Amino acid sequence: MKNEKVLKELSTAELKEKLDTERAAYQKMVLTHAVSPLENPCKIKESRKNIARCLTELREREIAEQK
Repeated sequence: MKNEKVLKELSTAELKEKLDTERAAYQKMVLTHAVSPLENPCKIKESRKNIARCLTELREREIAEQK
């Protein structure tokens, strides 16, 4: 719930920037985890969910603009 409210408050440019940051962090975590295990591997799952939340919000805004 908290993440959804924060994402809705961001501008579209800020949201795209956050998406890029999350994707970079996710890829870095996956590569690091392949070499040596992370202390908390659940962060990979959390990162994927954050990426999905950002994409969902961007898509909702895109649909709202078309109407």
